[in-house]
Amino acid sequence: MYCKNSNDYQENEMPKTDKAAMAVLSPENEKDFIVRKVTIQSGGSIPNHTNEIHHQQYVLSGEAKVVVGNEVYHAKQGDFIYIPAGVNHYYEACYGKEYQFLCMIITKEDKIVLV
Repeated sequence: MYCKNSNDYQENEMPKTDKAAMAVLSPENEKDFIVRKVTIQSGGSIPNHTNEIHHQQYVLSGEAKVVVGNEVYHAKQGDFIYIPAGVNHYYEACYGKEYQFLCMIITKEDKIVLV
């Protein structure tokens, strides 16, 4: 068991992104799922890509353009986003605010492909 504030985790820059960082909140020995806190600074982005596993995301703060497949969303605090496996998606913090969300994934091996 554990209880730790998400701000106590170290964020690391995400490769091939612009002004984006991620902190893994789940313990290393977690066997079921992983929770990550992703921060995209205002004006930053995560490029169009696919994953072999699905994602569930909850927006903690800010606003961003989130494109999932052919759907464009103006995501904001309190929104929940589901991204199916194999569907391309990207993020742009283009509304003058930092965008921060939790991303929950299963612990299955994942492959990320830039589109």
